[in-house]
This record gives sequence, structure tokens and C-alpha cells, in this order.
Amino acid sequence: MTRAIDAVIFDLGGVLIDWNPRHLYRKLFDDAAEMEAFLSEVCAPAWNIEQDRGRPWAQAIAELSAAHPDKAELIAAYRGRWHEMLAGPVAGTVAILERLHGAGVPLYALTNWSAETFPIAEELYPFLGLFRGIVVSGRIGLVKPDPAIYAHTIDRFGVTPQRTAFIDDSARNVAGAAAAGLVAIHYTGPEPLARDLAALGLPVSV
Repeated sequence: MTRAIDAVIFDLGGVLIDWNPRHLYRKLFDDAAEMEAFLSEVCAPAWNIEQDRGRPWAQAIAELSAAHPDKAELIAAYRGRWHEMLAGPVAGTVAILERLHGAGVPLYALTNWSAETFPIAEELYPFLGLFRGIVVSGRIGLVKPDPAIYAHTIDRFGVTPQRTAFIDDSARNVAGAAAAGLVAIHYTGPEPLARDLAALGLPVSV
């Protein structure tokens, strides 16, 4: 099969790394409903994304603790025990990454991630060294699905969008990538991903 793709851009959290605040907060809450309320109403995704955009963690924790003084200790844990939100690599997807790398496919990453916490992941997961380049949202002040972050990534890596696969577990981010002209794949697990990549002529087993 003729390969339709010259390069692959991976998301990291939820695709290659099992990051989820519940891995930590299940230890801190006895009641699952209370935990979910905390993660949707206090340390909510909209609050966390601002750290991914570059807001300093110290500022974020201080401001939110002032608004919810009774939850200050739980809020502080979001940063102080952040590493406990990492449950390890997604082995099946890492295997796909390694196969692509072994076949000489240029690999890149684009992640919504705080610049302050990304070095923790770099230390924990050597497979991140397989990427020729990684765009970390917190380092450039842009987050997916802002069109500007895809334009930045395409320009920085010098890829042709129509010949570059983009993989993300967020439907919104996939839609943003597709609007930028990338060959966007919605990640739902290693096996469906392998099938999707094989259909594009990439050297992965299914």
C-alpha cells in the first residue's frame, strides 16, 4: 500500500500517558459523587486548562483557595501531589509509537500540558525521547483547540498538513486539527488506532 502519510503527531495525556486527576482524588475522597463534584465545580477542567495555557500554578492555587477556603488542602494537592495523577504509560499506544519510530516515520507531539509539570513526565517516560519535537501548550501560551496552536505546530515541525496524521482523545481537539488540514484521528484505544494508521498505509500491525 502506498503510504499517504509522511509524519505523525501524537497527543500525550490520555493517548500515551494515563493522566487523570481521579487517580489522585480517589485517595482523598471517600465518596465518589463528592469527588466528581469537586473536579467539576472547584478544580474544574476550565481551571486546569489555564495552567496548560501558562498560568503559574502558585497563582492558580492561591486564587482558587481564596474562593474556596474550606477546600484549600484539596486544591493544593492538585499541584503538590500532581505526579499521583499519572498512572503510567498506555502500553499499547507506546508499542505503536515504537513501531512507527523503528520504521523511520517522523514523530512529533502536541500536548495541552503545564510547562511546570511537563518535566516530571519527561523524567518518568523515556519514550518521549522518540519524538523529533514536542509542542507543550504551557510553553507557548496556546492550547488546543485554538487554531493558532495547530498553525504553530505545523510551522515549527515543517510538516504538510494533508500528509500528517494527528491523534488525540479529545473530539474537540480532533475537530480543530481537521479544520487545520491535518489528517485527524480520534483516539479511542490502541487497537482502533492501529487499524486507523494501517488504513493510511503506516507500518503498524493490526
